[in-house]
Amino acid sequence: MLFLPFVLTVSLEESQFESPPLTQEKVLELIEQAYPNPVSPEDLAKDYGWSEQDVLLVIQSLQDRGLIKLMEYNAYTRIHHEDKEIKVVKQMPTIASNKQPTIAIITAQYCEKLAVDAMLENKETFVRYTTVGESNVYTLGNIGAHRIVSTKLPSVGSTREAMTATGNTTTRLLGTFQKVDYVFIVGVAGGVPHYTDYKKHVRLGDVVISYVDKQRALINSKEKPYVYVYKSGEDVKTYFPINDSLQQIAESLQANMELKRPWETYLNDAQQTLAQKTESDFGRPDAKTDKLFMNIGNNEVIEVAHPIAADEINGVTRLRLHLGPIGSGRDLVRSDDLRTQFARKFGLLATDVEMSSVLDSIIGNCRESFILVKGISDYKDGMSTRKWQNYASLSAAAVVKSVICGMDAPTNV
Repeated sequence: MLFLPFVLTVSLEESQFESPPLTQEKVLELIEQAYPNPVSPEDLAKDYGWSEQDVLLVIQSLQDRGLIKLMEYNAYTRIHHEDKEIKVVKQMPTIASNKQPTIAIITAQYCEKLAVDAMLENKETFVRYTTVGESNVYTLGNIGAHRIVSTKLPSVGSTREAMTATGNTTTRLLGTFQKVDYVFIVGVAGGVPHYTDYKKHVRLGDVVISYVDKQRALINSKEKPYVYVYKSGEDVKTYFPINDSLQQIAESLQANMELKRPWETYLNDAQQTLAQKTESDFGRPDAKTDKLFMNIGNNEVIEVAHPIAADEINGVTRLRLHLGPIGSGRDLVRSDDLRTQFARKFGLLATDVEMSSVLDSIIGNCRESFILVKGISDYKDGMSTRKWQNYASLSAAAVVKSVICGMDAPTNV
């Protein structure tokens, strides 16, 4: 089967810094980011200023560990822990009407896709390699009475190439699976902490669900933004679903959080499953690694204590749901001051990487119900450190399963 290797696009943020150290972890991270597109050693060396010979030595080590495999055109891709069950196809096979998915789950990172798929039963994964444009990965499965399709975007970021790729991938997903009525965007994000009030404090491992800021909704009932995308200056793009039934289920889950926490069971079950199947650790990191810093101006930060938790068990805070607006945008990621101002202005609870092309595609394809569910892995954009990413991804996926189990059974299949 013919396909061309994926050409990595280095974001503006990354290109402004020196080349990162060449390590197995970094190369594996880049191969995972590109998945399902394969990556060539030549492109890795060129994009990051490394020696191609050194890159090949690292790739050989990753192959020896059974983490990556060679494809055509001297390009490499990640070996999935369910690789033997993955079907490589030129075109998606025809799916019977009663097996068509009605819910799509979109992820951007490899660990997010693993987390979501751990929530599915009766899984079947297809990888469609292509000679032009982006390859696609689709996992079909069940959550309760619902048929699900999950996918991973091949690249994310604010470069024109990345935004085009993510938009095209979303459009192709919705064109391939035309019975999808509900779209979940699931993964990691950066939390917006509150330094004094624990009820408003978003911590690592918590989950934020895109929701209207109720105080602002009372002031202006016509506009109910759930997502704000910062462009530049005063240019802000807002998004909200026409049908907010998913948000209503999330609101009910949060309201009953003291009595029922179905996501805890889903999270624990998935951790046990993944521990047997993958070398990645999806356990909760040590609470001591959740360090909170405050910017005191002049590019100086100090470490501060978290607000006192009301629901600690053996010194560990319980996973909490937060409902509120989520923001994104390249400039927000690059400036702590700007992100803080933007979050305060619009009441944001989380910020993440640029996702406007995905949202534009969802709305352009007339999907009226969508929701963002984000596990908090840092206090920036979810991408500054990998320490909490696996656990945060699985937390978000467990909450997604809780929302889906609260939905009415589909009627359009």
